[in-house]
Amino acid sequence: MYTLEDLKAKLNEINKMGYIKTHRSGPTGIGKTLEDLLGITENNISNSDLEDLGELKSCRNNQLSMVTLFTKSPSPPKVNTTLLETYGYYDPNRRGRKILHTTINGINYNSINGKPYGFKVEIEGDRLYLKTNFPKKVDAYWEKDDLKKSFERKLPKLIFVKANSRGVGRNEEFHFVEAYQLEGFSFEKFVDLITNGIIKIDIRIGQYPDGRTHDHGTAFRVINNYIDELFDKKIRLL
Repeated sequence: MYTLEDLKAKLNEINKMGYIKTHRSGPTGIGKTLEDLLGITENNISNSDLEDLGELKSCRNNQLSMVTLFTKSPSPPKVNTTLLETYGYYDPNRRGRKILHTTINGINYNSINGKPYGFKVEIEGDRLYLKTNFPKKVDAYWEKDDLKKSFERKLPKLIFVKANSRGVGRNEEFHFVEAYQLEGFSFEKFVDLITNGIIKIDIRIGQYPDGRTHDHGTAFRVINNYIDELFDKKIRLL
């Protein structure tokens, strides 16, 4: 496979090709096109696309979407059940079972199920706290070390490539214009992106038919072209 210098040379070669027609229509077209140009076989194996160089990710510069970084439920243990019991609401599509579905940011309080109350997140020391303006409070938080471990387990190292795009569907074209090797989760940068609303948190808690809490996964999601801001080590390849 590639050395870092080989990859850098190949990406510069791809850049000089200018706009390249997508190899697949739809959202995954950019990734498929780049993989083909780099000679990477598409598969579902968990190993990194570029082995020791890292997982390959790409994004369109002119289209913003949210990408899931990792999932991590808040602490302390069983707090999801407490959150559901305290703030959950009945879902008519689930035979009256409770759910708590909400997207939270670090800028302002949201609204839960049309109520004038909701959540936001705030950093205090080495914790990220789930804050609420509901009259009743529940202590829920994430530890810095737990977030760091979750991030590095999912994304220890990346090759991140940005492209300008034009056209739609089968006629979409990409010009690959930036690329970085990224490594080393930065909690400080993570905090900055939370505070500025670039990272959002999706809470999805429900109930099984027998009433037990069903954690669908609390997802930390980032606007796609800010992924590179989350790493301490950043080597520009293109």
